[in-house]
Amino acid sequence: MISLNDDMLRQLQMVELELLIEVDRICRKCGISYNIIAGTMLGAYRHKGFIPWDDDADVAMLRNEYERFREACRSELDETRFYFQDHTCTPGYRWGYGKLRRKNTLFLREYQEHMPYEQGVFIDIFPLDAIPQSQIGRSIMNFRCFCIRKLLWSKVGKVADRSSFKRCVFTLMDCVPEKNVLARLDKMIEKARSKETDWVRILTFPTPNTKWGYRRRWYEGNREIVFEGYTFPGVTDPDDYLSFKFGEYMKLPPEGERKAHPVSDIRLLVPEFMKEKSNDR
Repeated sequence: MISLNDDMLRQLQMVELELLIEVDRICRKCGISYNIIAGTMLGAYRHKGFIPWDDDADVAMLRNEYERFREACRSELDETRFYFQDHTCTPGYRWGYGKLRRKNTLFLREYQEHMPYEQGVFIDIFPLDAIPQSQIGRSIMNFRCFCIRKLLWSKVGKVADRSSFKRCVFTLMDCVPEKNVLARLDKMIEKARSKETDWVRILTFPTPNTKWGYRRRWYEGNREIVFEGYTFPGVTDPDDYLSFKFGEYMKLPPEGERKAHPVSDIRLLVPEFMKEKSNDR
């Protein structure tokens, strides 16, 4: 495993910033609505940029906007520098949401070295799907999402989990054909697209709160916020959203909890916007 020093982490963040800038360029050109979310939104609100120890960046789009973005990438994405992945266009990809990656880089998460697709530096592009209005309905939906997520994770879990029993369980789960799991996921997505409730979630990502979802209104429209000197659309009510997701979000976590993801190999480059800034001096 590679421990990222401060310089490497900052360079990684700058590559991710370049990816964010590309997402923003496409979305503004095509009129696609999106929001920076999670730790990226927290970083913008609390640090005016990346959380100092954070090694990833997240954006979200309501499902119809996500589908528009995926389509726009076919004609608008700068393919000399970037490539888009999700389960509809990348064989062997099992995450249920998209990633925009930087060409000529490498960012191998520990225990994912065997996954059969390119693994450059990335940011996550999360689609948000409608979930039931009632608490009970959302709880049932959460269990269904959990099952799909674990089936998709099984190819990693069978080598990554610390428990030998769980590795055996994941090995058995990995025997379920990938196409069958993804077909089930696609049915869930299509069913969700026929509804418009007050609650949404990322179907294949954990939702660790007692509501089993997030309020749709946070992602409808946006509120511009400065992040690393650039302006991106954040959620509409940052205090309400961040309090719901993180609790006392302005309070820094203990130093022992300020951790990045384990990485087994990494290759970085100087982003184009940093080269341009250097040439302007």
